[in-house]
Amino acid sequence: MRHVDSFEIQPPTPPSHNGVPRSAWARARRRVSRWHRPYIAFLLLIDFGAAALASFLAIQIFEQAASGFKHTPASWFHTVAFVLLPLGWLIILWGNRAYDRRYLGLGPDEFKRVIRAGVAVAATVSFIAFATKTYSLSRWTVGFALLGAMVLILLGRMIARVLLHTVRRRAGHAGHRMVLVGTLPECLEVYTAVTRNPGAGLVPVAIHLTDGYAAARGIETPVPVYAGRDVLALVREVGGDTIAVCGSASAEPGELRRLAWQLEGSGVDLVVAPQLTDIAGPRVHIRPIEGLPLLHVEEPTLSGPALLIKNLMDRVVAGLGLALLFPLFVAIAVAIRISDTGPVFFRQPRVGHEGRTFRVWKFRTMYVDAEERLAGLVDQNETDGMLFKIKEDPRVFPVGRFLRASSLDELPQLINVLWGEMSLVGPRPLPADDGDFLGDVRRRLLVRPGITGLWQVSGRSDLSWDEAVRLDLYYVDNWSLAYDLSILWRTVGVVLARKGAY
Repeated sequence: MRHVDSFEIQPPTPPSHNGVPRSAWARARRRVSRWHRPYIAFLLLIDFGAAALASFLAIQIFEQAASGFKHTPASWFHTVAFVLLPLGWLIILWGNRAYDRRYLGLGPDEFKRVIRAGVAVAATVSFIAFATKTYSLSRWTVGFALLGAMVLILLGRMIARVLLHTVRRRAGHAGHRMVLVGTLPECLEVYTAVTRNPGAGLVPVAIHLTDGYAAARGIETPVPVYAGRDVLALVREVGGDTIAVCGSASAEPGELRRLAWQLEGSGVDLVVAPQLTDIAGPRVHIRPIEGLPLLHVEEPTLSGPALLIKNLMDRVVAGLGLALLFPLFVAIAVAIRISDTGPVFFRQPRVGHEGRTFRVWKFRTMYVDAEERLAGLVDQNETDGMLFKIKEDPRVFPVGRFLRASSLDELPQLINVLWGEMSLVGPRPLPADDGDFLGDVRRRLLVRPGITGLWQVSGRSDLSWDEAVRLDLYYVDNWSLAYDLSILWRTVGVVLARKGAY
């Protein structure tokens, strides 16, 4: 942390140009941030390889693969399968902006564009086959090659994203060095938001105050603070490549437009962080009216067909899970009874959807006298809010400690999911006797609690109460089926890593 106390105000620099002096034919400088260039080259390579591999597998599996090329040289068939079709994938992926740096490395947009490209490739192949009257093509072979290519491309991009995030977390490379512009509270709020996930690659390196040094005097800040400087010169001085305009700094008439003019041809990116926190992209739409870009925020989707599909998926997965995991349940039950005499399951009242109380199912992990011993451990609580957690809780027996670390103790909650009391994904279900859920916390009751959720994949018991509530509310406000699937996927890695489980 840095302590802001005394500074020297720099003399004002000459006003920047308004965009006119630069020649209309002059090319803008290459962007200062160049991490995306080798990454895109890597994606091109793996996408081409994935499409070629899908063609190879289709040829190996289906004997009639070359049926549409009987009267042509074999080399032409292999050229189409291993060169032209993969090149077609790359062209259509590029046309769908699947290589646009704004969509790479974070969020679902990259994968959505790959799926759109897959539909476009299928339509293009169908049109070409119809136009050339190539009706003898093996439909199974073509379908397998196209669907297989899309699956392999998606898988390759997932692996590439994991590698990118690893580089960003461990080495601090392949990211954007940002200069935050605005008032100190606004800049610190944006700093906290962008640094929560190091995999996003957003690294604030400086803060430029719009209201002068006096507002930051005597306050500790995580990065150096400046004021009264030319922003573009400051970016170059600190080695930045992105300017983030925070909150009210973008509200002054003409200022943001003039800053955008100043950055023309500089290779520096400009982003605007409005005062809309914890709202996901799909709920925000830009609707320009007479040159004024209005941000329209849609209401959260808490009903409708998507929710019906979610409920159906919950019941089906829960039923299949209970049937397939029955032998594991029996083994865990035996281990618990050997460890400590008493019931196998732990039933506790929890608050569910719209405040309704239900009894959650869990494998018992504590000795039978755990409740009586709680009073003597209250002063050892290692968390805050409505939670009570101790990393080395003496009330947990050895097998129970393993069940907690591996999250196996949560599996019986599939019974609650089957009965409609819980969901596979949702906010954490809290004990019914821990409070009346007033204020913001009550909003989390708008959806069913889940076996897993955003808090589980973001740190679990290592998080503070305020952070856990923030994540739960973010989920409620931005829920979608795709988001649920993403959380389920991330849960697998978190469970295997045993992160925050005790």
